[in-house]
Amino acid sequence: MDTIQENLKQVHEVIRKACAKAGRKEEEVTLLAVSKTKPMELLLEAYEAGERSFGENYVQELNEKIQCTKEDPGYAKLADVSWHMIGHLQRNKVKYIVDQVDMIHSVDSRRLADQIEHDAEKKGVIANILLEVNIAGEESKWGFTAEEGKREALAIARELPHVKVRGFMTSAPYTEDAESNRVHFKNLKQLFDETADLLKKEGIPAADAFDTLSMGMTGDYRVAIEEGATIVRVGTGIFGARDYSK
Repeated sequence: MDTIQENLKQVHEVIRKACAKAGRKEEEVTLLAVSKTKPMELLLEAYEAGERSFGENYVQELNEKIQCTKEDPGYAKLADVSWHMIGHLQRNKVKYIVDQVDMIHSVDSRRLADQIEHDAEKKGVIANILLEVNIAGEESKWGFTAEEGKREALAIARELPHVKVRGFMTSAPYTEDAESNRVHFKNLKQLFDETADLLKKEGIPAADAFDTLSMGMTGDYRVAIEEGATIVRVGTGIFGARDYSK
C-alpha cells in the first residue's frame, strides 16, 4: 500500500508538471491536504512529510483536531499548521471556528457572510473568506451564481470590515474525465479576473487581498492548476479512500 509520503511526492510532481505546462511558478499553488474523517496519526504523517495546510469539512471534527494539537503532546507540533474550513458551514456554527481557521472557503450566501462579520467582530479578528461559486450550475451544489459572486464580492468588501474577501472557491462536477471540468475552471478564473479588476477600478482597499482561487480536487487538480488555481484541495490522493461508516 502506498504511504502518505509517497502519495504526497506524486501529488507534488503533478503540481510541478501542471505549473510548468501553464508557465506558472510552483510556489503560486498551495496544496491543501483534505483530512476530513482521517485520524490525527495520518495528519502527523503528512505533516512530517512537509505539509502545513489542512482542510476540514465538519466544525466538530475540526475543533477536536485543533484541540488535540493543544492537549496531546504527541501532536503538539501540528499547532503551527494552517487550518481551512472547506465544508458547508451553518450560521449557528460560525462562532466555533471563526477565530480558529486561516480561511473559510465555503461562504455560499450573504447571510453567512453577515454572520461571519458579526462573530469575527465579537472575537476581535479579521476572517479570510472565499465565496463559493456554483460555476457549473449544479442543482445539488451550494453557492452563488457567477453574477451573484461578482456582485457580493464587491458588496462584502465594501460593507463588512471584519471580513476579507480573498477570492472564489468552487467544487466542479464529479467526473471520470478531468478535461470535462476545464471549461468550469476557465470560467471561474475569468470571473475571478473580472472581479479583481472591478475591485481595483472602484478603489476598494481590499482589492489587493483578492488573490485566491480554490478549485480542483483529487480527480481534476491538474487541470485546475493549468487554468489558474492557487489552492487545490486533495484528500483521497493523499490519504486514500474514506470510510464514512465510522
